Amino acid sequence: MLQTIVNILKASGVHAWEVSDVKKTGWEFYFIRHALDQHRAKNVEHITVKVYQLVDEGAGLGFASAEIAPTATAAEAEQLVRDLSYRATLVKNRPYTLTPPAEGELAPGKASDLAAISGDFIRAMAELPETETEDVNSYEIFVSDVTRRLITSAGIDETERYPSSMIEVVVNARRDGHEIELYRNFKSGTCDAAALRRDLEKAMGYGRDRLAAVPTPVNGKVNVLFSGEDACEIYSYFVARMNAQMVYRKMSDWEIGKPVCENVTGDKVTVMALRELENSSANHGFDASGSRIRDVVMIEDGVARNYLGDRMFSSYLGLEDAFMPTNIAVSGGTHSEEELRAGQYLEAVEFSDFQVDTMTGDIFGEIRLAYWHDGEKCIPVSGGSISGSMGDFVGSLRMSRESAQYDNVRIPALTLLQGVTVTGAQK
Repeated sequence: MLQTIVNILKASGVHAWEVSDVKKTGWEFYFIRHALDQHRAKNVEHITVKVYQLVDEGAGLGFASAEIAPTATAAEAEQLVRDLSYRATLVKNRPYTLTPPAEGELAPGKASDLAAISGDFIRAMAELPETETEDVNSYEIFVSDVTRRLITSAGIDETERYPSSMIEVVVNARRDGHEIELYRNFKSGTCDAAALRRDLEKAMGYGRDRLAAVPTPVNGKVNVLFSGEDACEIYSYFVARMNAQMVYRKMSDWEIGKPVCENVTGDKVTVMALRELENSSANHGFDASGSRIRDVVMIEDGVARNYLGDRMFSSYLGLEDAFMPTNIAVSGGTHSEEELRAGQYLEAVEFSDFQVDTMTGDIFGEIRLAYWHDGEKCIPVSGGSISGSMGDFVGSLRMSRESAQYDNVRIPALTLLQGVTVTGAQK
């Protein structure tokens, strides 16, 4: 079907086109506690067609895209291309050219060993230590061998193959007739058994402490320590403000060669886009438009170095070698864990939702579980919220030297924001 679509596009007379073909061969396992309830194999294919048309006598460029079933007939494919060709004329962007082919060939990758990856997950879950009051309720394992191909009218024909895995786990904690469930979702390339065990042991501990938590007593501005995956949202602020789309639309005023923050009293952040990150599910050789992905420093010691982004907005900024990053690594921490855990602070570990608005910098999170460290003792607390603005936190940001990885993002293991507004839940 793929070649049929390409032939139809070549004969259609459209200005330009792209076709993405993603094939996934996978295994899925569903466990109730540690007993296998059901399993299945899957073999799916997703073909996406994108059509470009010049409008207003070449003054504008529009595009439209849609997915087509791999079982579609040639007549259905022709109709889709006609529909997309018309829809593309209803959009008017500044003209730009598609990504040209890069020099050299990419190594396509090799087939993933689904049996080995699945076995690693199952063994890791079986070896997880449980107690009478904290244990595993259920879990689901999804492992895939992915083949991704991109063909464009500009001459790109690239293929890559990589593993992608996910495990969803529900853990239970019980105390004095009360019970709580915590949900976890881990994505990766293959199975990192040590990290999975570490994070699930933490989750069961959080469930135990949640049942013993008191209403958050803190009100006012305090230091807040992030020691989990929610901290990725904090660093998404830095990545987004170096994105070509944000810069072009004047949503970011960060300029190349200038500090992202003046009068820094904390740690200076370094952000890198990486071609590969160990065990990431996003170790891609090229982005959605075919631009080659490579290692690039976006921010170095708090100074903006390189904008990155998709083909359209990168072209508008004159960035011919830019791409949409898939792996991010953040560094620059100078503090030990002991230093960051000194004095009074709130360690936030569970939110009902934690968000960072990358345009305004506003942060907000409703506290499900945190630990209030008053300088002498540690108290599990729940309820209330945190809020503030990244614009106020960047200059005094403090980070640990140690790092932690969450799929395709590697960040400092501990991140301290100073002067966060905490609204307590205690009456």
